[in-house]
Amino acid sequence: MGVTPLADNDQSNQYFYEIIVFTGLRKGAGTKSNVQFVLSGDVDDTNVRTLSDPHRKVFQRGSVDAFLMAVPKSLGYLNCIRIWHDNSGEGSSSSWFLKYIIVHDLQTMEKFHFICQKWFAVEKDDGLIERVLPVANDLEKQEFSFVLAKSAYHSISDGHLWFSIFSRPPSNRFTRVQRCTCCFVLFIVSMFLNSMYYDLSNEAKTKISNSTASLSFGSLSIGREQITIGIIVELFALVPSLLLVQLFRRLRLRRLYLSPVQQALSKLKPNWALNVEKQKKRKCSLTFPWWCIFIAYGLCILLVGVSILFIVARGIEFGDEKTQKWLISILTGLFSSILLTQPLKLLILAIVFACFCRKLNEDKEALEFLDYESLELNFDEEYLHFPKKKFRSLSYANRLTEAEIAYARDQRLKELRMWSIIRETTIYICFIALLYIVIYSHDQTDPSLQVHHFRRYFLNSRQSDCDYTQISTVDDYWKWLQESFVVNLRAQRWYNGETPRNLSGYLNDKANRLIGWATMRQLRIRTESIESCPNNEKQIQAICYEDYSYSNEEKDSYSPQWTNLITKTNFSSSIRKSFQYQTSEQSDTYPYVGDQGIYPGGGYIYEFRGRFSELQSNLSELRQLNWIDKQTRAVIIQLTLYNPNVHLFTQMNFLLEILSTGGLSTSSRFEPLDFYALTSTFQLICNVLYLVMIIYLMWIEIQLLIKLKWKKYIQQFWSWIELGIFVCSWTSLAIYVWRYKECQRIGRLFSETNGYVYINLQMASYINNILVYLFGFCCFFGTIKFVKLLRFNQRLCLFIQTLHYSANELISFSFMFTIVFMSFVALFYLLFVSQISSCASILLTAQMLFEMTLMKFDTQELIAAAPILGPLAFALFILIVVFVCLSMFITIINDSFRQAKENAEKDNQVMLTFMIRRFQKFIGWKKVVEDERSEFLRAKYVDPIENFPKKVDQLLTVITRLYLDETDGKLQL
Repeated sequence: MGVTPLADNDQSNQYFYEIIVFTGLRKGAGTKSNVQFVLSGDVDDTNVRTLSDPHRKVFQRGSVDAFLMAVPKSLGYLNCIRIWHDNSGEGSSSSWFLKYIIVHDLQTMEKFHFICQKWFAVEKDDGLIERVLPVANDLEKQEFSFVLAKSAYHSISDGHLWFSIFSRPPSNRFTRVQRCTCCFVLFIVSMFLNSMYYDLSNEAKTKISNSTASLSFGSLSIGREQITIGIIVELFALVPSLLLVQLFRRLRLRRLYLSPVQQALSKLKPNWALNVEKQKKRKCSLTFPWWCIFIAYGLCILLVGVSILFIVARGIEFGDEKTQKWLISILTGLFSSILLTQPLKLLILAIVFACFCRKLNEDKEALEFLDYESLELNFDEEYLHFPKKKFRSLSYANRLTEAEIAYARDQRLKELRMWSIIRETTIYICFIALLYIVIYSHDQTDPSLQVHHFRRYFLNSRQSDCDYTQISTVDDYWKWLQESFVVNLRAQRWYNGETPRNLSGYLNDKANRLIGWATMRQLRIRTESIESCPNNEKQIQAICYEDYSYSNEEKDSYSPQWTNLITKTNFSSSIRKSFQYQTSEQSDTYPYVGDQGIYPGGGYIYEFRGRFSELQSNLSELRQLNWIDKQTRAVIIQLTLYNPNVHLFTQMNFLLEILSTGGLSTSSRFEPLDFYALTSTFQLICNVLYLVMIIYLMWIEIQLLIKLKWKKYIQQFWSWIELGIFVCSWTSLAIYVWRYKECQRIGRLFSETNGYVYINLQMASYINNILVYLFGFCCFFGTIKFVKLLRFNQRLCLFIQTLHYSANELISFSFMFTIVFMSFVALFYLLFVSQISSCASILLTAQMLFEMTLMKFDTQELIAAAPILGPLAFALFILIVVFVCLSMFITIINDSFRQAKENAEKDNQVMLTFMIRRFQKFIGWKKVVEDERSEFLRAKYVDPIENFPKKVDQLLTVITRLYLDETDGKLQL
């Protein structure tokens, strides 16, 4: 702490000025460059003076540096100060943000303000590193922005109780130990008040058991009550802490020592001390004797002791749930004090002082340098710059030329871009690593082996007589049910004939357990819809059977054998129930997408419940009762399995679709589900870091959007990639929360019933599929963006530029190609829809034509279907699409490639060269950098002889104005 005498002071000079320099708080505001100035007044100007300190670093971010300057005589009323630096700092240390300067005349006690609030940097604002600052008048010193900036700086560094522990002004009497003590008292008292609330309040006791609106993290629950109580209690605890803070701040010093500055100035100018005493008369503030520090610490010990005693005595009676809520309230109060209460207090005080308490001569930030009581040191302080020996440095104007400034600006801008590229690369590598960790950690086990096992196990493709994929009649389907499916659905005897034990509910593979039971759901068409046939069709058959649709779905309940008559036959409850319609809510079923249609939830459901023999007899009865008849359009078997060895659930669906043409279509779907995601701390940390990274990247994109404006922003390709990443990430978060709630519901049902009730995982499977799709798109967009990091590769850059130049032509070409291609799709579909399976639908026809475009198509099937039209259509397609359209596509690419090669961007290559040279400088190869600087300055060099005629003309013009009379043109002697 203290005032630094300038190194170039002359010992014979007897007039002194104190110069206080305020450096800004912005990022990179500090500098290591050499700062010089010239101070001008009405009477005289100073020489070039240097602001430096041999003992400590000056002009750091947010610092206040004071210097003592000696001059031969008074400069009079100060007009301006010319200040600059030589840009000698490395990297960001070369730039400097100057807030303002106060020059204090130590003889007349006048203060002069020079307001700047600008950068001295070659790469920021106007790029100037030299400025002339005029003295500020009263209106400028009372300007709102200037007053607010001053008060905000002082509030943050000294007023914020928590932050001021680290940013406390060096000469402030409120020490760091005292600040830490006040913070500790505030924290302990808030703990005490929180415990009082949870111990005494009946409302809290009732809310503890009834509160449900909370966010849960395992056993930890965060509710609105804890947050509200934490904030309110913190406000009450703020009162004793404020009293302690004021008591510590207003303590007077015990012993005072005369400052070396006063000694030096008194010796240099004996009457200076007398003038100071005359100027020191001011209004004294309320202070306390030095021994009140014992009272302050005693109050702290008393508050802490009483609080801890009560916490220990009453807190031990708290239960686990109440203790958790108490801790949440404490942490909420702590964070609200740091991030809410203290900043809000400082903001209000700063605005109030800026609006209503503007005093021209009050500078709290510089009070330690302008208040001469503070020049007197405490017993535990020493003066840093005691003049034991004389030192002197030569001062000369170390200004940079325009060419040097241009070179420094060019190098600095390249350096900023280099660090931006390095930061972008590092951040994105971390992002892509977190992305892959988060996505692939959701599938900890490989489900492909499980799915492969179930396919072989249930589809029974090894036996040709019971192969599910080869079913062609309803009898084949019943045979597969009775001889394959039901046999595998129950655990049979071991190979040695022993009965399996403790395997109730397990499949015959003895490894997977059935959750609840399997269901077989049938969807039918109504009887009314099949009687409305055309007259010509009625002559052939009495009724017709239409395809399935929502409008003709059967929803009535029947007796066995699909009759409305009451039968006297004694059927089991499961048989009778299978002929009664159940809605989707009653059966807990959801829509299912098949190959031939979309089937809603609900239907006629048979439940595979009971022993193996009962299942066999029930299936035989259903077959005899024609449970599957001509009105049946779909039969869906659904079951849920759980493998405890790998903690993997599997939702199975077997679909039989009966077509109106008489054919059958079978399909199956095996969807493994892992409900045990985020089981490790590492996974949880990676997920949280991924969300933080997404928020950070969104903030960067918002800044870029503000900079480029909306229209220019959306024209960039990489902007759409970023938007794709953000949309997929946040949507996947919402879907994950949805899946989490569904899993919680299923988990509660499973734990309550031990898995002995039917649990349909179809909705969870749908949600999981959506989540997987979003994860896939996240990986796609993230990997595509990785190409941007490789833009310094010349060939890749050329490839990107080629796509950029060909974008408009390719869009126009795509419209033309789509029209031509779709015309051929229509042609082939209409010609061969009934003859070639590859043309059975529009989509399959388009797929066949794409294969034909790649020349990977067997024409034998086409020729066999139509010996004349087939080869003709094929030749026409090859001629127009392959020869003409693809040739046009290649021509567009070639033309754009030539254009990109001619107009290749050299900016990336220049940056690559700059980064290589910086690396060479880092390893000590300085010759390359020196050669680059010499080459740049040589290119900017202008021979003085070229400007000689112009300078002569300027000289003659000045002489003419000074010595020639403008009226008669005669020389004035």
